[in-house]
Amino acid sequence: MRQLAGAMLALMLVVAGCASTQEAKSVGKSGFLEDYSILKEGERSTFSQGAENQALWLYKNPSADWRKYRKIWLDPVTVWMSQKDSQLNDVSVEDRQRLAALLWSKLDEYLRQDYQMTSQAGPDVVRIQAAITEAESSNVVLDTVTSIIPQTRLLSGGKSLVTGVSLFTGSSSIEIKVTDSATGEILFEAVDRRGGTKSLSGVFNSWNDVEEAYRFWAEKMRYRACQWRSGTDCVEPKA
Repeated sequence: MRQLAGAMLALMLVVAGCASTQEAKSVGKSGFLEDYSILKEGERSTFSQGAENQALWLYKNPSADWRKYRKIWLDPVTVWMSQKDSQLNDVSVEDRQRLAALLWSKLDEYLRQDYQMTSQAGPDVVRIQAAITEAESSNVVLDTVTSIIPQTRLLSGGKSLVTGVSLFTGSSSIEIKVTDSATGEILFEAVDRRGGTKSLSGVFNSWNDVEEAYRFWAEKMRYRACQWRSGTDCVEPKA
């Protein structure tokens, strides 16, 4: 009996480190980007949740020369709550601050691997502004049940089919704006949303799904920038 319990615990600890997220099917617009008319619906594959899926809404400047940029000016991440029924209303001020700091640190961690980070404008500097527009943590009690019992998990499929994000998992939406710091010209904009995929990791950390979404977006931003400057060592993120 002890051996069985030990084996189950070991399995849970292994699976807990393998969190994953999935792209949602829709996302609201907060007003952070001001003009949404230039955005187009991103291309997505039905069979893939990986890096090749574009953001839900995006704009890429066709005349931008990404190879000339060597530095990144990363603004502090802001939190926008434009809707009265925003799920962020139920998130404490401390947690909002923690989430904003977490997204900023993830972007900084991955982008500084290829760029020099700065806080001054220049002809070789891109400015990145990002905002969290919606975030909700997993419901730990319900997530523990639905992640482990297959019969109960089936009940959560209804919402997942409609929104693309499973019930009882954390989700988050972001908007991002990339400009030429010297001229203010818009180089790239995107609006996206991701949520959990019912991994056992939700048992241990109710914000794990949101944290994984931030990690994915940061890696994907680095990946796209590498592609745009015609890099040969672009690292594709895993969802």
